Amino acid sequence: MTQRTGGSRYKTRNKLQKKARDRGKLPINKILRTFNIGEKVRILQESGQHSAMPHPRFKNSVGTIKKKQGMAYLIQLKDFKKIKHVLAKAVHLRKL
Repeated sequence: MTQRTGGSRYKTRNKLQKKARDRGKLPINKILRTFNIGEKVRILQESGQHSAMPHPRFKNSVGTIKKKQGMAYLIQLKDFKKIKHVLAKAVHLRKL
């Protein structure tokens, strides 16, 4: 049997593609952004930064920050009736 190809960025060429105006280097204030525990955030992947990028299924999901874990944040969100935890860096989060 052959091995199945795939991963978290499988078939995301157009999903995670930036607009022409948004291409280029990221501003440093986006990378060094800080959030407080209990704050509401929206998950939007920044395709230029691959580290600690949440899965594309969580795009536009709203959750609350539970704790800081290293350079990333642990976000708790509700996916239908289940409560899920997502780990993401500040680059991939927007304040509400």
